[in-house]
Amino acid sequence: MRRIFATVISLLVVLPLLFSFNRAAAQGSGDVFVPIAKYIQKGDADKLSAWFAKNLEIEIFGKQTESSAIQAKQIMKSFFVQYPPKSFEIIHKSGNPPMKYAIGTLNTGSEVFRVVLLVKLQPKASQILRIRIERSI
Repeated sequence: MRRIFATVISLLVVLPLLFSFNRAAAQGSGDVFVPIAKYIQKGDADKLSAWFAKNLEIEIFGKQTESSAIQAKQIMKSFFVQYPPKSFEIIHKSGNPPMKYAIGTLNTGSEVFRVVLLVKLQPKASQILRIRIERSI
């Protein structure tokens, strides 16, 4: 009887830990988009730029530029000033590590934009390699 009781108690302690570990492992690299989406929704180019690769591609309304992280930060600041975000929602995520992408909808109240993010997943610091913003039709 003591053995059964000890086994049941052990399972009650260990199972929740295993389930939380599996949930975290399943989310894994998908979590990278959570903070990125939060900074886009807030229009916070400073915090968003912490995710930028040293050089990245930014395409806004079909105008494509290869930028340094500092230039990209200024481009995004200007965009957020002109189009202050009201909400941002990731609607699709895909890709295979180390490259993942997400598609989101950015609502400014007066306009809606489609945002595509390409991220390279790395153990120390994942990086945004490409941002594309286009008007939704």
